[in-house]
Amino acid sequence: MRLLSSTCGEIRRRGLGSAIFHLLVVLAVSLPCLSCPDRCVCSSQTVKCQKQDLDSIPHSIPSNTKILFVTGNNISSISADSFPSPLEQLTDLYLSGNEIQSVDSEVFDNLPNLVRLDLSNNNIQEFSERAFPHSNSLQVLNLSRSFHNYSQTNDVLNNLLSGNLAHLTVLDLSDNDLLVPPDNMPASLPSLLTLNLQNASIVSLRNGTLTLPLLRDLHLQDNRLKNLPSAILSDFSLAPELHIHLSGNPWRCDCFIEDMVAWLKNSTQVVDAQNLTCAYPGVLRRQALLHLQQTRLKCAGNMEGVLETSYVFLGLVLALIGVIFLLVLYLNRKGIKRWMYNIRDACRDHMEGYHYRYEINSDPRLANLSINSDV
Repeated sequence: MRLLSSTCGEIRRRGLGSAIFHLLVVLAVSLPCLSCPDRCVCSSQTVKCQKQDLDSIPHSIPSNTKILFVTGNNISSISADSFPSPLEQLTDLYLSGNEIQSVDSEVFDNLPNLVRLDLSNNNIQEFSERAFPHSNSLQVLNLSRSFHNYSQTNDVLNNLLSGNLAHLTVLDLSDNDLLVPPDNMPASLPSLLTLNLQNASIVSLRNGTLTLPLLRDLHLQDNRLKNLPSAILSDFSLAPELHIHLSGNPWRCDCFIEDMVAWLKNSTQVVDAQNLTCAYPGVLRRQALLHLQQTRLKCAGNMEGVLETSYVFLGLVLALIGVIFLLVLYLNRKGIKRWMYNIRDACRDHMEGYHYRYEINSDPRLANLSINSDV
């Protein structure tokens, strides 16, 4: 019995030692994959490298990372070298506040399952149309506070939207210098549900730029819109499920806003319609658009005023011409008088000649005398 007991104990010790050995082997193999980069904090499948004055994205990101924060650093550009190893489990990437200026081609090729990308609060001046792989899963893209030079923004956004963003559902372009929305959004973003253009310095909307087939939420608050043309209103009316935010714009309440006011009163698409107020003219300042009456817009009165002003101006011009003409006549009165006397004398001599010939022709005796004198 003692022999059997000692034999069983030895077998148990050997089994335990073998299990520990295998565990050490597994840990030795997996540690390189799960090691945390310097100046970063790793927790579960989340890696945070925040405000560490990094000039590039760390290369030793664990392969099982799902959420990666590299924010508040000094990374001027990102390229294919930024993610040299595949991170197939990464779904959320936050790169805000890094002063990124350029996004090169193939930068996200090793992130095939990326769903959410935050590039906000940067200074993007170049964006390659090959930045995203052909088959990507990106659904949310945040580019707020990233474009500060409107002369370059249009080209940069056109390149960005020319990429493969067929699955994108949320696009945030708020707090940028856009002036007008990009032209190629309808063709490039067929799955877009939410578009945020709040505080984007937009002064006008071009026809067709916002006709996105699945768009449900459109944020246009705090821009510089003064009126919505009839063509834009027609585009909005064709998408009854679209929810629009328009507050904070300086609406000009003149005759050109009449169609928009009528549309607001008959539509339920504008979420904040109650908050839309006039900024111009001064007499209608802070007046709610929903409470505006057509008579207060004074469209016809404005046109009559323009015509009256034109007539008054024309009358003043004609009066001035008349005064100048009279002044010229007055200054040349002596010459005009002499010229009139000369014309009168010439006409008198001419008429006397006609009268003399008439008398000769009417009296036969004078006619014969005239013939004899001629002979």
